[in-house]
Amino acid sequence: MKKIYPRTGDMQTVYLKAVIKDPSIKVGDYTVYNDLNSNPLLFEQNNVLYHYPINHERLIIGKFCSIASGTKFLFNCANHTLKSLSTYTFPLFYEDWDLNKSDVATAWDNKGDIVIGNDVWIGYEAIVMAGIHIGDGAIIASRAVVTKDVPPYTIVGGVPAKTIRKRFDEETVRKLEALKWWDWPLEKIRRYLPYIKNGDIKSLPGL
Repeated sequence: MKKIYPRTGDMQTVYLKAVIKDPSIKVGDYTVYNDLNSNPLLFEQNNVLYHYPINHERLIIGKFCSIASGTKFLFNCANHTLKSLSTYTFPLFYEDWDLNKSDVATAWDNKGDIVIGNDVWIGYEAIVMAGIHIGDGAIIASRAVVTKDVPPYTIVGGVPAKTIRKRFDEETVRKLEALKWWDWPLEKIRRYLPYIKNGDIKSLPGL
C-alpha cells in the first residue's frame, strides 16, 4: 500500500505497511497504527524494541489489524539468558571480560519471531514479548503483557495476559478461520461488508 493516512486530517493514524522500511518487518494490507504521543511514522524506532540484525528475527503482522498507541513488541535481545548462574549479560560486554565477540548472542535466549494474525486488535500500551504468536481475530486488552501464544478469536488481558473469554462459540470460530474474509478481493469484501459489520455469518458465502 502506498497510501499512508486512512483518514483526511488525521495524522496520528497510518496504514502501517506504507511506513515500514525494515525488510524483517512484514505488515498486511489495511493494518492501522494510531499514536497519541509520538509520530506514527516512527513505529519501527519507537514500538519495535531490541530488534537487532544479529538475531535475524521477524515481526509479522497480518491484514486488517488495529494497533493502539504505545503498543510495544519486545524482541529477543531484551532477554537475559536463564542458562547462566547470573542474570548479568557478560557476553554483551565482551571487551571488558575478554570474551569472544562472536558469542555475544549467548547473552540472551532466542525465542523466535513475533507473529500476529489477521483482524487482530491490540489495545493501548500492550506489550507483546519475543516468540509470541497471536491468532486471527484475537483481542489484546490495554496494557496487557503477552507472554504466551493467543488462540484465534480469544480475548486476553492482564499481567501476564490470560484468557478472558472467546469472542464466539467454537463453531463460529471454525467457520471464520475457514472463511478468511481478509484474503477476499476488495470488491467481495465491500459487497459483504454489511454482514461482516452486523455479525451475520450465515449470510456470508462459502459456509
